[in-house]
Amino acid sequence: MQVFSIHADQIAETAVLPTALPDQGFVWLSFSRREFEIMQGQVQQVLNQLCGVQIYDLHLQDVLNNQLPSHYDFTGDYDVLVFRRLAQGRSETDVSKPGEILHRENAHSGPSILRKIDTSPVAFVVFDRVVISVHPVDCAVLKAFVAKLMSSTHLSSAQAVHRLPANPADLMLRMVSSVVDGYLNLRRELTRQLDHWQSELLNPNARFNDWSALLNARLTLHYLDEICEDQRAAITDWIEALNAWPADELLKPNSLELLKIRSRDVLEHIERVVHHVGRLEQNAETAVQMHFNAQSNRTNQVMRTLTVLTAIFLPLNLITGFFGMNFENFPVLHSENGLLLTELFMGFVAIGLTVLFWKKRYLRG
Repeated sequence: MQVFSIHADQIAETAVLPTALPDQGFVWLSFSRREFEIMQGQVQQVLNQLCGVQIYDLHLQDVLNNQLPSHYDFTGDYDVLVFRRLAQGRSETDVSKPGEILHRENAHSGPSILRKIDTSPVAFVVFDRVVISVHPVDCAVLKAFVAKLMSSTHLSSAQAVHRLPANPADLMLRMVSSVVDGYLNLRRELTRQLDHWQSELLNPNARFNDWSALLNARLTLHYLDEICEDQRAAITDWIEALNAWPADELLKPNSLELLKIRSRDVLEHIERVVHHVGRLEQNAETAVQMHFNAQSNRTNQVMRTLTVLTAIFLPLNLITGFFGMNFENFPVLHSENGLLLTELFMGFVAIGLTVLFWKKRYLRG
């Protein structure tokens, strides 16, 4: 659990739940999912004391659900946003051991880049002056975000004002933006891996046997596309709700416009991820189709060569069969030059057919 009090150019961290709101600014309560599950009774009491409201049971279930897709919901007292982030194949901790990491092997086979595309939800509950975030255990996004916020305390007051979130919704959007950037960072690695597979699939001298990894890649990309679609729907719903907010609801005059700008920026990043994932899926499908087309073309070339060879030797077999007939009166068989003439004729037929087929490009690649 981490508790932060943020105001203007100041941020303070404590390890205990607050008993009162600060005079200015807002409070950020950050939990791992198991910690929040264990401490939900205490958190409800703190929210009742600070805001005079509590989180509804259905929303508590959403926050604690590790399989929930990205979505947005709201009430008259708070907003709830669940947003799936990239995870590293870690399992949740035991209820009796909150905060202790339990590793598990990812079910995906294939390159390590595919094992990175494993997701877990991050939940946000946004009040007027309180924001609660619930993360997977050992969340790298949370660590990086907290480190960035704490580094702002070493800046001047004017610089820190622009580096620190102005309100709970601003903090939520900044963290969601960090989550989306994690997807964008995968583009280069995914592209490099698929380009490698494409070169292997189209290499006529290589025998591609990594079909299970390629199948997992296509399934993973499809899964990632569904996740991005859910993210886009959640942020779109959030923007629609944000447009209905009254301007005097926030602490600063221009905060509402800044929130809209930041929300549209997050949506644009998600659109880029959706576009890139769709292009990768199309490239993977195209590579497989081109591989089978190339295989079919090579098979046709082999069959054409065998057919040409058969066509060359078929007349020779006819000639040898003709001379193998058991006739008593066969003048050529009794001629001194019969064998030589027959061999020359057969060679002329073979060479002639070979030249003919070569000119028709039947024997060329």
